[in-house]
Amino acid sequence: MVMIDTSAWVEFFRRDGDLSVKMAVKGLLDEYEGALCGPVEMEFLGGARENEMPRIKAWFDLIPYVRNDLKIWREAAENFAKLKAKGFTIPWNDILIGTIAKNQLIRVYAKDKHFNVMAEVLGVMLYQPGYNGMYNPEG
Repeated sequence: MVMIDTSAWVEFFRRDGDLSVKMAVKGLLDEYEGALCGPVEMEFLGGARENEMPRIKAWFDLIPYVRNDLKIWREAAENFAKLKAKGFTIPWNDILIGTIAKNQLIRVYAKDKHFNVMAEVLGVMLYQPGYNGMYNPEG
């Protein structure tokens, strides 16, 4: 299972979005490997246009939802402190998404470079799509 970050969803739904990202998200969805969590849904739907909401919600209703324990907030705060101590300032929501994925032992697919830092410092696992965006079980 792979957590699809907001940055990838933006490209997927954007008419002129990055084709490689669109294909990678589609590859995850086609293989039923894409996942969603509360912070991604909130961030993406919070920025969506009113007329786009029904279509986006229809997609999101089909995707597995990664739940988390209430203590995830504490773990995210600890991760924020670790990153800050290393000189990195990363948005709270991205840290929460990365923390949920790490806690559930799943990878994250993101276009956002903050996740590269979290992979290096926190051990968040990142997803790399296969050829032409096909699902890559090892990526």
